[in-house]
Amino acid sequence: MSMKQDNALRLLIVDDRVEDAEALVSGLRNAGIAVRPVRAASAEELSAALAGPADLVLAAFSAQSLPFAEAAHLVASCGKDLPLVAIADQLDEALYDAALTAGARAVAVRHRPQQVLSQVRNEWADLDARRAQRRLEARVRETERRCDSLIESSRDPIAYIHEGMHIRANAAYLEMFGYGDFEDIEGMSLLDMIAPQHVEGFKQLLKSMAKGEAPPPRYEVEARDLEGNAFPASMEFTQAQYEGEACLQVVFRRQEFDPELAQELEELRQRDQVTGLLNRPTFLRSLEDAVDDAGQNNGQHGLLMIEPDHYHRLLQDIGLEAADALLASIGQRLQALLQQGDLAGRAVAARFSEHTLAVLLRGSDYAGTCALAERILAAFAADVFQIGARSSVITPSIGGVQIGEKIASVSQVLAKAAQGVESSSGVGGNRFEVFDPAAVDRAEEEHVRAWVARLREALDNGRFVLHYQPVINLQGDTGATYEALMRLDPGDGQLIAPTSFLQIAEEHDLLGEIDRAVLGQAIAAIGQRLADNRPTTLVVKVSQAALDDPQLAEFIGQQLQAHGVPGEYLVLQLPEAKVFTHLKATQAFAEAIGRFDCRLSLEQFGMGLDSFQLLAHLKPNLLKIDRSFIEDLPRSAESQTRVREIANRARELGIRTIAEHVQDAASMSILFSSGVDYVQGYFLATPGPTMNYDFE
Repeated sequence: MSMKQDNALRLLIVDDRVEDAEALVSGLRNAGIAVRPVRAASAEELSAALAGPADLVLAAFSAQSLPFAEAAHLVASCGKDLPLVAIADQLDEALYDAALTAGARAVAVRHRPQQVLSQVRNEWADLDARRAQRRLEARVRETERRCDSLIESSRDPIAYIHEGMHIRANAAYLEMFGYGDFEDIEGMSLLDMIAPQHVEGFKQLLKSMAKGEAPPPRYEVEARDLEGNAFPASMEFTQAQYEGEACLQVVFRRQEFDPELAQELEELRQRDQVTGLLNRPTFLRSLEDAVDDAGQNNGQHGLLMIEPDHYHRLLQDIGLEAADALLASIGQRLQALLQQGDLAGRAVAARFSEHTLAVLLRGSDYAGTCALAERILAAFAADVFQIGARSSVITPSIGGVQIGEKIASVSQVLAKAAQGVESSSGVGGNRFEVFDPAAVDRAEEEHVRAWVARLREALDNGRFVLHYQPVINLQGDTGATYEALMRLDPGDGQLIAPTSFLQIAEEHDLLGEIDRAVLGQAIAAIGQRLADNRPTTLVVKVSQAALDDPQLAEFIGQQLQAHGVPGEYLVLQLPEAKVFTHLKATQAFAEAIGRFDCRLSLEQFGMGLDSFQLLAHLKPNLLKIDRSFIEDLPRSAESQTRVREIANRARELGIRTIAEHVQDAASMSILFSSGVDYVQGYFLATPGPTMNYDFE
């Protein structure tokens, strides 16, 4: 869904007052949705906006400048699949009916931000799904055309069978059986290609597949051609569609060598040579069958992904050359567990990627899937692992998915399992997290509790660390300036970015403590640089909690004094959207830190409906231009114009500008000519734990 990605919501707003429109935008941004808004106050403005890219329209039902019915008509007549949500000041049955009759897909009450957010998310998700479906349908049509061409030119004998009858066959298939044209076998039963002694068994196979049972990977049979000559053959089956009809794709292969040897070769082809488990392609076919069964027959299956904790640190201890031995040892223990009692025949294991193993447990409910995860944890803990001549204790992080009708998509299943592994590893490892679509709330609660405990432990034990990215002046000033970027160090050497936990920290009132921990470290770092005769300015992000903490400015003053740091070396940074909705609190905060000569920066600037309106009430020292304008700068004339406008207007007001996320030389050239003061990004330098950039 788009809102969970980096894509911005292109939003059209029809409202009489810019303040009301900005409040809607701020509510969405505060909920974590990146928004690119456009406000229309007349029919001409809305028509012009509809001609450009858009995802969603929010229209005030009581708007006077552009009545709702007229706005709805313009949206409906623009020819785009564009959801319209009516924004009501108050809601009654008559208004609801009128809004839906006019063309709204949903109605939300303005003073209920969660209701507005919910409707926006729902309509955006539905729009995303419709767009994805249209893309997939186009791809399917194109894929069908390509597949038909490939099948015709393939040297493998391939046929399509519907209700036991031939509906399509390629030239290689016709040649193998001695037919000259497809019309010779069109409508002919597949049974006519099978030797008489195999017909009864083959009938049973066709009946079982017609009931939805999975076909065998290979089916050995004796076939017979047009002249009645028999020959050994193998058949491979795949569910398919041909011209919109559900059918069976059959690949017939003549066997010219020992069938037992062919079977051995096939088994080797399906195995990973290091672990002895199934390889990824073979496992994915089994997973696809399980997902199909869940979607069509309400089947229940469990998928687990397993990764050894602290894998890279393990390799440092045992040596890179022992990586295969490590995976082989883990694979042997896992395979031994899956061959026990009730698991034998139901569970299959595979090496899914470099150091990730996967297990599919057929016919398992949520409790059974969790029980298997528990047994895997216990099996890992039961004894040390023998790795060649070495031995080691290994714990796993396990992510799982309960495959059912609600999540009958291979991509969704794999994504959720991978998230579970990442989440389990992120809170310390040696645990499992199984996603159950029927119990999302329970899983989310467990995840949140684990994160809160991890954050509490990090605060108590100083596990928040800073990385530094240089901010480089384009106007000739060689003074050292860095942005301090906070990371969580769980102790295993793999740092966690704040996007993984800031939302949880905010919901559990931990942001204020995190702000203080980060500011304390940043001021201490500045003090150390000054002691080393290397004066350095740090730009430090603070959260919205800073605006609600009247003692924070005093804390900053105490830290500056304790470390002998003049306040001018500390720049505190807040996002524009937070400032717009907390303007008075920001004014008070700016005044409080100003007493210590600290400076204020606004980030994500330029994304508001009227960003410069803020500057009539608040004068920050720096403006950081929103990265969405920089990402496509060389290719977007609109972004270039916007960046130039921000830089020029800021310079008129005596405010300096920063462009972040600079990725190429072309962007650098444009930014320099646009009058931007500072730049930062991976093209110039990546963040790191030390401040060692040469500003000279």
